Amino acid sequence: MDFDAFYRDTSRRLLRYAYGLTGDPGEAQDLVQEAYARAWQRWRRLTDYEEPEAWLRLVVNRLATDRWRRLGVRRSRVLDRPVPVDPPSEDVVLLVTAMRTLPAAHRRALALHYLLDRSVAEIAAETGASTGTVKSWLSRGRAGLAAALGLVGDVKEGADRAH
Repeated sequence: MDFDAFYRDTSRRLLRYAYGLTGDPGEAQDLVQEAYARAWQRWRRLTDYEEPEAWLRLVVNRLATDRWRRLGVRRSRVLDRPVPVDPPSEDVVLLVTAMRTLPAAHRRALALHYLLDRSVAEIAAETGASTGTVKSWLSRGRAGLAAALGLVGDVKEGADRAH
């Protein structure tokens, strides 16, 4: 596969994943752009990989982690005005705000599972964690989201009615 076809086939998924990690569309675009720039430089080696897209997700994940570390430094700088975009819906704002309260491992697992439809086994292989750990991350991530969104009582009541 050539790089252009690879980019066309993977760029939307990677952007969705980056947005799930960061909650910021502009930052997600920057991370994805940087990941593809690095992939382009290493394309000959990446074509030998079993799953080059997983390598891209790893790069995005590391860049996002670095971003969170630098966040304090960035706040003190004066930034250029961002390009205006349509505002996100209220539901998206609530979900992104809730996702930001979760530990990075939980956010990553939720983004891989729900935004990229990756199975528990695939997430375990990609992250180097056991399937039990991934299941724990997903469970705790969902519980954390429910708590952050104020759905704990609603979820519990729904579970009680289901039994």
